[in-house]
Amino acid sequence: MTDTPSLFLHSKERRQMIKVKNNIIGMDGSLRCKPATKYLLCLISCLLFLSLSAGTIQAQTEWPRIVLSKDGTPISYEIYGAGEPTLVFVHGWSCDARYWRVQVPHFSKKHRVVVLDLAGHGHSGLARKRYTMAAFGEDVKAVMEKTGSGSVILVGHSMGGSVIVEAAGLLPAQVIGLIGIDTLENIEYPMTRKELRKMMAPLEKDFRTGSRAFIGQMISPDTDPKLRDWILADVSSAPPAVALSAMSEMMSQYITGEAAKVFKKVRIPVITINGDSWPINYEANRRHMFSYDAIVLTKADHFLMMDQPEAFNKALEKAIRMLSEKSVK
Repeated sequence: MTDTPSLFLHSKERRQMIKVKNNIIGMDGSLRCKPATKYLLCLISCLLFLSLSAGTIQAQTEWPRIVLSKDGTPISYEIYGAGEPTLVFVHGWSCDARYWRVQVPHFSKKHRVVVLDLAGHGHSGLARKRYTMAAFGEDVKAVMEKTGSGSVILVGHSMGGSVIVEAAGLLPAQVIGLIGIDTLENIEYPMTRKELRKMMAPLEKDFRTGSRAFIGQMISPDTDPKLRDWILADVSSAPPAVALSAMSEMMSQYITGEAAKVFKKVRIPVITINGDSWPINYEANRRHMFSYDAIVLTKADHFLMMDQPEAFNKALEKAIRMLSEKSVK
């Protein structure tokens, strides 16, 4: 049986408290204690308040949860807030759920917010041999099925954009829209195998150095230096085998054309929130997507949800409204 000193005092302690109280408070209710006694009373009251508050916070804590993906890989996820539609946030390449830390408290005021770590990332399992977009989609599906959300908007950053498309195809009845974050600029991008090999070479040679250079070019010079350093250190600390496999699998979809073909089974609206560093091919996207719109933030880099959180959150609110309105028509 656990002790709960913050809620129940033993009889001896209660008698001591009553004795102190009687010595301090007169029959008329006035204080008649010395300054030192007043200080002691104040200290006791503060300690009791903090103890009670700590007990309440502990009782309300929602710990991270685990669900098994289709192949048995443990997937870590967390749930915050309440309200439909549910927002499921999917991180990008070599990132994890922490990259949404500014969005969670903001959007969980009105929505049920779910964040997760894809397989091989964060606190999820990393026993796969191949980290395909389809397998990542199964990770998201497993989380959605476990949370039982009936109306979902999937939000995916970078590689997460490709992942949420796969997940939407697995649960079409639940997903009402997709929001890509600095991703899906041109799903017809003409990638060649030669270009892919050139891209992968520095990462394969020295992952830590190569990944810092690769991600560094996506971060604005105006970004907070502390944030920049953290992102570079974090991404370059990812498991190389996972990162190399995921990058190769993602970019290969542009060589095979799968990046566009996958939308044949995803007939829901797509909105992207992009920085202005890379051009958007609206015509190419609309040839394959059910519908496509974009919100562009000026002077925003690849990690715009962290670099420009206020502007980003407003843009995301707008995208959510647009998708919610379309879903009820």
